[in-house]
Amino acid sequence: MRTQRQVVDYSLQKRAVLRELLAGRIGTYDVCDASPYLKNAARFHGEPTDHRCPICRSENLTHVHYIYGDELKQSAGQARTRAELPVLAMTLREFQVFVVEVCPGCDWNHLVEQFLLGRDGLAGEATDATASAAADGSTARRRREAQR
Repeated sequence: MRTQRQVVDYSLQKRAVLRELLAGRIGTYDVCDASPYLKNAARFHGEPTDHRCPICRSENLTHVHYIYGDELKQSAGQARTRAELPVLAMTLREFQVFVVEVCPGCDWNHLVEQFLLGRDGLAGEATDATASAAADGSTARRRREAQR
């Protein structure tokens, strides 16, 4: 997705949780607590991955994409497939996507990443293209056309 921006990766936090689990400071019941809603979202809207569950090591993880934003109104907080995200990004100004990994076997779940999508990211790309065209010695007419 071209307009993906402000990406936050939670892999360090995941490693810390797994380290705490292996050290015995927390139990598997503390980390394998996926709600029935999350498990259903993974089943119907999730994207299967090739990564094994770090807890049970018997199932592949599934990624679930949740969307939030002011323009979504009643749709905020819903799980969407990855294929739906580019369509929403072209129609909405800006919304946040939270990616959660879920194990269907042992109920492990963890926030993987979060990022912004939407048309506002395209405006920044157009501005960058205009600036580079001006730097190349474009005429004033071309600059006016690019700003429209």
